[in-house]
Amino acid sequence: MAEDKTTQADLVIKKNIDETQKVLEEKLGIGKSFDVGQREIVVMGRRLQIYYVTGLVDSELLVELMTQLLLLNSLPHPGNDVLQTVHNRLVHQQVTPTDKIDEICTSVLSGLVAMIVDGEAEGFVIDVRSYPGRGPAEPDTEKTVRGSRDGYTENIVVNTALTRRRIRTGKLRNVILKVGDQSKTDVVLMYIEGLADQQMVDDVKHRIEQVKVDGLTMTDKELEEFITGQVYNPYPLVRYTERPDVVAAHLYQGMIAIIVDTSPSVMIGPVTLFDHLTSVEEYRQTPAVGTFLRFIRYVGIIVSIFLMPTWLLLVLHPEYLPDFMSFLIPQEEGSIPIVIQVLAGEIGMEFLRLASIHTPTAISSALGIVSAILIGQVAVDVGLFGPEILFCVAIGAIGAFVTPSYELGLANKMFKLFIIIATALLGLYGYIGAIVVGFIFLATMKSFGKPYLYPLVPFNFKALMKAIIRYPIPYRYNSRQRQSQKDSQPE
Repeated sequence: MAEDKTTQADLVIKKNIDETQKVLEEKLGIGKSFDVGQREIVVMGRRLQIYYVTGLVDSELLVELMTQLLLLNSLPHPGNDVLQTVHNRLVHQQVTPTDKIDEICTSVLSGLVAMIVDGEAEGFVIDVRSYPGRGPAEPDTEKTVRGSRDGYTENIVVNTALTRRRIRTGKLRNVILKVGDQSKTDVVLMYIEGLADQQMVDDVKHRIEQVKVDGLTMTDKELEEFITGQVYNPYPLVRYTERPDVVAAHLYQGMIAIIVDTSPSVMIGPVTLFDHLTSVEEYRQTPAVGTFLRFIRYVGIIVSIFLMPTWLLLVLHPEYLPDFMSFLIPQEEGSIPIVIQVLAGEIGMEFLRLASIHTPTAISSALGIVSAILIGQVAVDVGLFGPEILFCVAIGAIGAFVTPSYELGLANKMFKLFIIIATALLGLYGYIGAIVVGFIFLATMKSFGKPYLYPLVPFNFKALMKAIIRYPIPYRYNSRQRQSQKDSQPE
């Protein structure tokens, strides 16, 4: 019991600076880690210790801070309140008094500077952070012909600033939390008060606070699995984006955003399947062009999923094929069963995709083109594949690249393989059954309580039209205003 009391007492700053110093040196690893620094100076006859991490603080601001404190020795002071005098001398934008050892350790390891004064039971935490990182740049996976070119970075402070620049309202809330018993990773829960469902916000906040893990090594993806409870469901329950304008647009729709420090990707929820199919490019063009682009995207995604299974069904059961479409049947069967050819073609395309990801950028495009053309042609010449299979695989791959959400594209790929295997085993019944099972599976999914197939299930005609047609922005705004006025009227 006495040991517990000692441990608890060590968590509070003591007036004897030597005792506090021993605890901080142990917890921060001073003398064991080269990048954790400590500096002691004498101000107004008192010992003053400063703790920092060299790679995370602005060295010029740190030198200026110590210079300003040392100048106090040459100035007359009417009183003996050293702590208050030092506090007034700290002219930095964020200075937080604290008496908690754990809070000081977490702040120092997050890039802040901690300061304690001999004879005082309270210290200061000063924000002079300067995280290493790149500047905002347009994300490679979310490029647009028109529009802003800035994107999120690995710095959580920069990311919140990029969002607030687009949402200049006092109702924007940035709630900061810490996750990880060891890492103490900063996580920001962002929403607009009055637009987001407060019950949902409280639920997500509670889920984040309940995460028990040493550290978020995979940052936002690891946090997603904790708060969504997703196990082996391939379909994403949150949307990822690296564009501040996309996050701002979703916040205005009543959604929430989760930003994890050291990650340029931001999670958005709750989302539906149609939210994953929406691209920022549609809103950078006229409503007519945006609707056309959205229609082309939907067609491309549907073709990428169902073209190969449908072709396989017709080849295995020619009786379902009309006479005028008989050209779809391969002229030569080949030495390998058609089902094996289809599976090999689909998996081979994944080989090329993975190879292009792990290939240096300078040669990835050239290598991908050469591999696809060379391997495809050789496979046809030796009779491994038929040209019809390569055609269907290529069309399916192009349709998958049309999907704005990378995670959704991978999930659709798995769904397509499921339909192919069911079709090969059970024919028409397997084809229809796999589609029905997939639809029921999606219809029962929810993202933070919101149905995944909304507005298709449950059916909402007006909302479905807005998901299919890119409505003019003034119309959407006026419609929202009318709905808000209608809801505010007394019954």
